[in-house]
Amino acid sequence: MTDYATSSTTDLRAQFSRVRAEVGKAVVAQDGAVTGLIIALLAGGHVLLEGVPGVAKTLLVRSLSRALHLETKRVQFTPDLMPGDVTGSLVYDAKSGDFDFRSGPVFTNILLADEINRTPPKTQSALLEAMEERQVSVDGETRPLPVPFIVAATMNPIEYEGTYTLPEAQLDRFLLKLVLDIPERTDEVEVLTRSAAGFNPRDLEAAGVSAVLDADQLAAAQADVARVGASIDVLSYIVDLARRTRQSPSVKLGVSPRGTTALLSAAKAWAWLNGFDSITPDHVQAMALPVWRHRIQLRPEAELEGVSPDSILRSILQQVQVPI
Repeated sequence: MTDYATSSTTDLRAQFSRVRAEVGKAVVAQDGAVTGLIIALLAGGHVLLEGVPGVAKTLLVRSLSRALHLETKRVQFTPDLMPGDVTGSLVYDAKSGDFDFRSGPVFTNILLADEINRTPPKTQSALLEAMEERQVSVDGETRPLPVPFIVAATMNPIEYEGTYTLPEAQLDRFLLKLVLDIPERTDEVEVLTRSAAGFNPRDLEAAGVSAVLDADQLAAAQADVARVGASIDVLSYIVDLARRTRQSPSVKLGVSPRGTTALLSAAKAWAWLNGFDSITPDHVQAMALPVWRHRIQLRPEAELEGVSPDSILRSILQQVQVPI
């Protein structure tokens, strides 16, 4: 595969490296999650961050938001949150005698949906139109959302008390699901070292995190990503992988055609970040787990046996013939 030759593309790619560096000033040892969020931005998709409380899910999104010159709003999802609290609602104006639309926090570039699975499915579903159509409809009137617009949602593992299962239709709207684990011992020592030195996760300005990318640069990078090519052999490989998930005896619901296009988009973004003008099977394999792990529904007996979507996908990646 050939490398991009234009200096503008090289400069753009370097800017995303600077974004990683800025986020690293606040977040320790979550390079994979940072890269995943950048891929979601480049592909124009939404991202779901899963992990136990205290692994820096919210801090990660806040730090990335600060490294980008984009508007960001945060919603804390709770059991009593209503759909209108997210999308906005009509409010009566006593002076004019009319109902005026008061926009909700969804009208932003990056919506941080904090602990999204702590609110009932009805409120979670309020985001469906925004995530898919980039618009909100209230009282019969459609209002477009800003460009760009992505949802970066954090969630606790489903077995935690007070959580709700995300609707299947909403899960399918997330381009990636990233899992944040407890850091290794050396990384945890680094977290404490920074805290001992005075780091305050609520004051990212003091931590030196600054904006290094704006909306125009992001749009230019997205246009570059869209031009990344894919051979018919690689496209067929993606379809073969998806079809194999539907044939697995452990799977109740496999990857849909929407899932194949999502994997293509993510693979393009990963290829572009690595300087390729066309995706390879390696790029597909690298993105298969984060793109597909939340799109697979296991049979109850498989779950009882400890089978996971990740283990099924790894097995399929080993079984399906890779194009040369």
